[in-house]
Amino acid sequence: MKSIGIDLGTANTLVYAKGRGIVLREPSVVAVEAKSHKVVAVGNEAKLMLGKTPGSIIAMRPLKDGVIAEFDITAAMLHHYFKKVSGSTIFSRPKVIICIPYGVTEVEKRAVEDVTLEAGAQSVALIEEPIAAAVGSGLRVEDARGSMIIDIGGGTTEVAVLSLGGIVLSRSLRTAGVELDEAITAYIKRKYNVLIGETTAELLKKRIGSAHPATDRGAMEVRGRNLLSGLPAVVTIPSAEVREAMSGEIEQIVEVIRSTLENTPPELASDIYDTGIMLSGGGALLAGLDLLISRVTGIRTVVAKAPIDSVAVGIGRVIESGNDMSGILNYRTK
Repeated sequence: MKSIGIDLGTANTLVYAKGRGIVLREPSVVAVEAKSHKVVAVGNEAKLMLGKTPGSIIAMRPLKDGVIAEFDITAAMLHHYFKKVSGSTIFSRPKVIICIPYGVTEVEKRAVEDVTLEAGAQSVALIEEPIAAAVGSGLRVEDARGSMIIDIGGGTTEVAVLSLGGIVLSRSLRTAGVELDEAITAYIKRKYNVLIGETTAELLKKRIGSAHPATDRGAMEVRGRNLLSGLPAVVTIPSAEVREAMSGEIEQIVEVIRSTLENTPPELASDIYDTGIMLSGGGALLAGLDLLISRVTGIRTVVAKAPIDSVAVGIGRVIESGNDMSGILNYRTK
């Protein structure tokens, strides 16, 4: 029986298979027929359809803010990934560890367990995202010293202070990558009267987006629709404008980091001052974000080696370690 770990994110889903490492990374997007809700495409294929589907097909993200918004569609997506990773024999029902944002309700936790079992898992255990991200980023979470992880995904930003293998203090903010994209779209619509798609906004953020003036980089040409004439339009957006567009959301993230530090017990705060802050998740790749956090907090901030993979690698380490960390897991079967 196979053990697999899943980082089920709002933007992307990563799957870690025991002994094989990360075997799948695909966008958390599903295309379905509007009337029958029959699944047409999943992952990369479905993402290409975002904003381009005819009326009879809907391309959607079944997770919103890190929690399940569309139960059946999430189950179909996971089932598709299970088959892709382990083949479709009757013996291949995997044992799954899946991550959840910190502080989600019991109902939301139950939904993640149910959807995983519904998709064909033999048993399921939940792990909190900040712990998985910290383990995957190489932090020594089981030590009796404080460490701080900031995991910025597609749907949630998790800020946590860890010590002795557990979360001492954590804040979860439902402002993350997707909201940054939406802010860019809204800004360009407001300033240029041009409407751009979700994929274009994400590309702007990745290519020229920045969180600090020192890391602004060039400009980029984007295509969209002029809202006044209704015709296709081309505009050149400088890096500084992308930064300005995202400034409100970035401020919220920085504010949560600041208030978490203010509420951290003094002994742990001094440990964090020594060890620094670790940034993980796709949002950690935003140019200058580490610099901005360092400036605001006065604490050295480092981006994890492969920030997008941190959570999946962390779950993988828990799987590979056998019983070392099994204290944090409770498996549930159907």
